[in-house]
Amino acid sequence: MPLATRSPAAPVPQPPPAATPPTGLSAEEARQRLVRHGPNALQRSRTRSFAVIIGGTLREPLFLLLLLAAGLYLLLGDIGEGLLLSAGALVSIGLVVLQEARSERALAALRALAEPVARVLRDGDHLRIPAREIVPGDLLLIGEGDRVPADGAVVAGDALTVDESALTGESVPVMKRVAADGMAEALSRVPGGEDSCAIFAGTLNVRGQGVVQVVRTGADTRLGRIGASLATIETAATPLQQTMSRLIGKLGLLAIGFCGLVTLVYGLLRHDWIEGALAGITLSIALVPEEFPMVLAIFLALGAFRLARQKVLVRRSAVIETLGAATILCTDKTGTLTENRMALVAAQVAGRTVPVAPAGPPAATAADLLRLARLASAPQPVDPMDRAVHAVVPAPEGETLALLSTFPLQPDRLAFLQLWHLPDGLLFAAKGAPEAIAHLCGLTPGEHADLDRDVSGLAAQGLRVLAVASRAAQDASEAPEDRPFAFGGLIAFADPVRPDVPGAIAEARRAGISVVMITGDYPTTALAIARQAGIESEAGALTGPELAALPQDALPQRVQGVHVFARIMPEQKLAIIEALKASGAVVAMTGDGVNDAPALEAAHIGIAMGQRGTDVAREAADLVLLDDRFVSILSGIRLGRRIFANLRKALTYVTAIHIPIAGLALLPVLLGLPPLLYPVHVVLLELVVDPLSALVFESEPSERHAMERPPRPASETLFGLRQIAFGCLQGGVLLAAVLGLYLWSSYAGHPEREARTLAFCALLLGNLVLAFAESAEADTSFFDLRRAAFWLIGTVAAGVLAAILLIPTLTDIFRLVRPTAGQCLLVLAVAALAGGWTGIVRRLGPAPQ
Repeated sequence: MPLATRSPAAPVPQPPPAATPPTGLSAEEARQRLVRHGPNALQRSRTRSFAVIIGGTLREPLFLLLLLAAGLYLLLGDIGEGLLLSAGALVSIGLVVLQEARSERALAALRALAEPVARVLRDGDHLRIPAREIVPGDLLLIGEGDRVPADGAVVAGDALTVDESALTGESVPVMKRVAADGMAEALSRVPGGEDSCAIFAGTLNVRGQGVVQVVRTGADTRLGRIGASLATIETAATPLQQTMSRLIGKLGLLAIGFCGLVTLVYGLLRHDWIEGALAGITLSIALVPEEFPMVLAIFLALGAFRLARQKVLVRRSAVIETLGAATILCTDKTGTLTENRMALVAAQVAGRTVPVAPAGPPAATAADLLRLARLASAPQPVDPMDRAVHAVVPAPEGETLALLSTFPLQPDRLAFLQLWHLPDGLLFAAKGAPEAIAHLCGLTPGEHADLDRDVSGLAAQGLRVLAVASRAAQDASEAPEDRPFAFGGLIAFADPVRPDVPGAIAEARRAGISVVMITGDYPTTALAIARQAGIESEAGALTGPELAALPQDALPQRVQGVHVFARIMPEQKLAIIEALKASGAVVAMTGDGVNDAPALEAAHIGIAMGQRGTDVAREAADLVLLDDRFVSILSGIRLGRRIFANLRKALTYVTAIHIPIAGLALLPVLLGLPPLLYPVHVVLLELVVDPLSALVFESEPSERHAMERPPRPASETLFGLRQIAFGCLQGGVLLAAVLGLYLWSSYAGHPEREARTLAFCALLLGNLVLAFAESAEADTSFFDLRRAAFWLIGTVAAGVLAAILLIPTLTDIFRLVRPTAGQCLLVLAVAALAGGWTGIVRRLGPAPQ
């Protein structure tokens, strides 16, 4: 039973239930109504069309400069070079558009995965369906923390407390009562005000659970009428993307300034203003690393899509950067470490333990206790233990029962109570934590000690133990605490550890991640499950009462080394997370309840449960586990480390390759030599850099030992001075080698075009070698099939270069010549050494990353 913080509900009389329980709509009727009324959706999520993507691409500085260069060439009469530049610009735009479209498709798939779901009653079964498939007449099961997906009326269950601030602006929640004729009232009511059975789409149920009959869906709801929409995926630019965009803008202004300066110097010194303008444009194109924002956007979008394929939905893309730095993973027990399929396996009456079979009538000695346990369970069960009780104990036949009121859990009474009208009078039935039931029963110290011994014996077997009690009531207005209850006995539930959890926890330990279990369970049960799962338990369990007794400033020191927290109230999770953060840890935390939301917000990485989690928890979290499995968290961390490492390589590569391009566009002019690079050369290089930086690095597999290394320091940025310096070092080596080859060839008396041919071919091939060296691991085979993207792009680039050198028309446009065999070998040697030295160093020893 979840230890949620609730207040006691006021007694709400209800009529006796119908002879047959409600079954909801049939599948066929629901299908027909969905066709008639349409999906329960306000509007389609906005996606960028091809036209929008193209418009955004054309505003990039690179393409504006390309169009300017193409226009100059066309005006000067060099039609061939102008057309080639125009074609290059179109191809560049096409590459960006295709990659952006790929990102949009990934985001669209994520939106589909992130669509809210709802619990409905159809054909007598409890189903989870996408909220868009809800139709008028459906019976919704609304629990604490659920966002209401449609307009309707509360027709059964508790008196709900609903936050309607999304519609009314009022922050105070309002009560919703159960009404017999709720449909008519719901159609006439408007949001706001107490004492109504009407409930509206977009509002949040903060307390209680009940059954809601849908009356309006989609655009017909109150929310639809005012044109509101709910966003489920954060698509705004991350801080890193915003920083990169500002950097590109500043570099664009700098490039324009250099363009004017080079044009001025060229015109004054050489008296050739047109050639100076082309040289300035070439330098400007070379200076702007416009790939940065594109690479970031593609990596984050496709990274989020890859995480979703591992059952981890990203709600805030900035968290991808943090995943690889997690040092502590706080997880609950039920449903994450265990299978969340509670089974009632034992009952203890008068000190005697009786096994409970999953089928067949219960043993006579436990029949009364189990019948009482059913009366203390929700009639429409959502909690796994309530469902387990219903599965074992059949509904009483031939009896007229009426549920008069419910008393949910609250911090000072961890028990769930219900008041029933039975044929022989009024009866309180209570089920909850053994110590809470002991308090209700007023047990003596000796009886309490016997109860603790019995509970410890069951908990030591890894069972979840609840106690059951009852007492008669004089009238419906009587409070539960007015008189002592009679102790009924204990019921024990088994929830086995998932088979893949011990291996995942062992992997987390190898990766330097400490796993901490936080549960509301009994300490003995928590320690037993921890041992089965492989969580360190030598330090014992720190309990909620012990935690509450500690002063705030002592918490960070006390929680260090503790891996099991038991009997923890939901609001205490926030204190644990803050204490772990204060000790210097990077904390990831899982949660599913309303009261988990503050801790999920406070954690560096908040992880909500997608199947059993409340909407409040999902909205507060950074990640949502679509399958609620612990192993999915480790898969997400592994993939997060891969995305981080590959993105860093891609950004470093972009930095490295722009150093020689910019240097070779500027230095020959300053040295009084003929220009080495013209716009057509830079365009061809950009056509190689863009797909290499985005496709090759993004598709690189995880490093073989990525999960055998400790987490990176939290203070380590994705792309800081160290990566910039290393990229400049790589680019500087390539620049020095290619410029040296050009100077040697020029001063040796070789024709201008021959010198340019050697230098340009060495630069292009060095670019490919550098990408190969940076994307490959030290233990990756040369022709690894996982590197198909590199070989495809490399083959196309080499083929284009061969065509340029072999087709006279293209050779003339690029102002090159066909090299000799000896020159080809020289170019290959320079490219291999200047571009691949980091790969050589990596195979001989660790590279300076």
